[in-house]
Amino acid sequence: MASLEDLIPTVNKLQDVMYSSGIDSLDLPVLAVVGSQSSGKSSILETLVGRDFLPRGTGIVTRRPLVLQLNTIAPPRSTNDEEDSDNDDVDGPHSEWGEFLHKPGEKFYDFDEIRREIENETFRIAGKNKGISKIPINLKIFSPHVLNLTLVDLPGITKVPIGEQPHDIERQIKNLILDYVATPNCLILAVSPANVDLVNSESLKLAKEVDPQGKRTIGVITKLDLMDSGTNALDILQGKVYPLELGFVGVVNRSQQDIQLNVSVNDALDNEEHYFVRHPAYRAIANKCGTRYLAKLLNKTLMAHIRDKLPDIKTKLNNLITRTEKELQKYGDIGTITSQASKAGLILQLINIFAKNFTASIDGNSLNINTKELCGGARIYYIYNSIFGKTLEAIDPTSNLTTSDIKTAIRNSTGPRATLFVPELAFDLLVKPQITMLLEPSQHCVELVFEELMKICHNSSNAELARYPNLKKTLVDVVSNLLRERLTPTHNYVESLIDIHKAYINTNHPKFLSATEVMTDILNERESKKKMFHIQSQRKLSPIGDDQPPQQANTIDTLTTEEVNSTSSNSIRGDNLDRENKDELISNFSNTNNNYAHKMGNAGNTDKDTFLNYFFGKDKEAGKAGRENDRSNNANGKANSYAEIQNGSIFSNLRLNEYPEHDVSTFTEGESTLTEREQLECELIRRLIISYFDIVREMIEDQIPKAIMCLLVNHCKESIHNRLVAELYKEAMLDELLQEDETLAQERANCEQLLETYKKASMLVNNTL
Repeated sequence: MASLEDLIPTVNKLQDVMYSSGIDSLDLPVLAVVGSQSSGKSSILETLVGRDFLPRGTGIVTRRPLVLQLNTIAPPRSTNDEEDSDNDDVDGPHSEWGEFLHKPGEKFYDFDEIRREIENETFRIAGKNKGISKIPINLKIFSPHVLNLTLVDLPGITKVPIGEQPHDIERQIKNLILDYVATPNCLILAVSPANVDLVNSESLKLAKEVDPQGKRTIGVITKLDLMDSGTNALDILQGKVYPLELGFVGVVNRSQQDIQLNVSVNDALDNEEHYFVRHPAYRAIANKCGTRYLAKLLNKTLMAHIRDKLPDIKTKLNNLITRTEKELQKYGDIGTITSQASKAGLILQLINIFAKNFTASIDGNSLNINTKELCGGARIYYIYNSIFGKTLEAIDPTSNLTTSDIKTAIRNSTGPRATLFVPELAFDLLVKPQITMLLEPSQHCVELVFEELMKICHNSSNAELARYPNLKKTLVDVVSNLLRERLTPTHNYVESLIDIHKAYINTNHPKFLSATEVMTDILNERESKKKMFHIQSQRKLSPIGDDQPPQQANTIDTLTTEEVNSTSSNSIRGDNLDRENKDELISNFSNTNNNYAHKMGNAGNTDKDTFLNYFFGKDKEAGKAGRENDRSNNANGKANSYAEIQNGSIFSNLRLNEYPEHDVSTFTEGESTLTEREQLECELIRRLIISYFDIVREMIEDQIPKAIMCLLVNHCKESIHNRLVAELYKEAMLDELLQEDETLAQERANCEQLLETYKKASMLVNNTL
């Protein structure tokens, strides 16, 4: 274990080690000098050193903390010693010198040069506008006339900015001082002038904020010789006014006249001792006053403080070493990998990790699951079911198809002849462009899935892979190229799916509504509206309380609202009723109006006895067994109702002018210019388009996600590893791919240097304890 005299040099060495490494986290024991401007701080420091070396002037002179290390050296040997006659460092004017840590290896034997260097270094960092800086200046003084001591000279406390000083100079200086004195390992040397009331001492006030019990504060009363005649500071020095555990020390500073007369520091110290010995009030405590006593007290107090704090410093250093070693492990050991085989193995390992992370993100097996937003496979599922599905549902299959468009298509499909039936070609021409409306949302779904896969690719790297930016970039590029290669085939296949559905319009699809069903619904809806309107009109025209004449049960005028609703509710839409019931319902519907009674017994009309034959010229269920027999059996009872439809008698009797405009809700703009027959034809085509579009939409909603999964997602999952190995596992690329990021390499080097510094500091502490 080292002696107490070695404690302060040990801390000085620790400070040098920490400063050279740019580390300020060890909180070493230090003694900070705090006082207001012109309180005598500079005079105390110069007296402790025995030389004039601090800048002087008005306003703030000390604008950067000055870390002053006093190191005791052996006194110079006699000049008569021939052995040492040529040693300038210990003889003559070279027996004392200073060194700055910012200029390592350079010695300043002239203390005026030390003053100028302090000024220049202050200007370099803090500027020339009276601003302050927290960056310290480290100065070592080597002299046989000093005691081992380490002090920090802080800027003087000021209240009012003067000249070029910043307006918040008081706050800046206070914060700078608190950065030092607030730490428990800092001893506070609170300097107060004797010619100012102690209750107004700024240094003691600030010290009390961080050390309320006064356990680490040493009070210094300066300028005792300037007190009013008949007064003294004996009670203060004896601790009766303001008690401090470490006590007060009174000193007499060199006056400005002594400085101008070039009174030496030694002479000033002798005069100070004579003052206390001769003073009637202070002679009893003269041995505890003066700068020489203050130096001994500070040396002794600081050594005891360091001795108490060194075990804590050792523990803190051990914790810092452990933490730094763990941090260094994060940077890996690429510096030790030299063989090509080891590098190839590392590349293969990183490729496996990347490919595994990519696949796990899609499958939902990733260890780093995002809890803030959907990502990976969950996001792809959301695209399929929420974005794509709802987009398809929002498409109106006839939103861009007006009644005029349908009418024009019907007319264009008939050529130069007048139309006898609604041509099937018109339905094909109109429904195909509507199917094309499904192409854009389908292609957009492909793009969304592609973007999500690209996002997964960029997020598949880990911390170790981040060390090698070239490798990471190459991995991402290879997978991105793979995804782009599959994007075009996927787009093409999606487009071909739409083309497939447009290529053949399958009107025999089980879910596709027949023309008979659709026309039945249309006629029933319109007849129901006509009946409701007629009933409401009769009620409005009939006076209240009049007796109404009885009506025939089977006429339109006698149908009640319930009967009309019943008729409307019996509209045939599904496949639950057979064709015979449908035809009979149509026949009965025709017979309800006596104006439509017109029998036609022509047997040649049997091939046109359904709505499908009328509008398209064929029956889509004609090929079913037994269909012709059923039609023959019912031909005589239905002939006149179908003949009326063929001859247009229904169209001529369903006149639109019998309805108010607001009751015909199914008519679109421009529909009033159409004939009744054209309106029915257009409405029939519109409803058939909607029916068929819904069928195709349902199939597209099912087929597009399957196609994307097959051609894009699963293909990339299955081939990503092989593609990465084929592209990257090449000996010529190993060195380039494993080139470390410059920033990370610098951080690793800094971490290594930091660890070395902590270990060196720990060795110094261990040798001292």
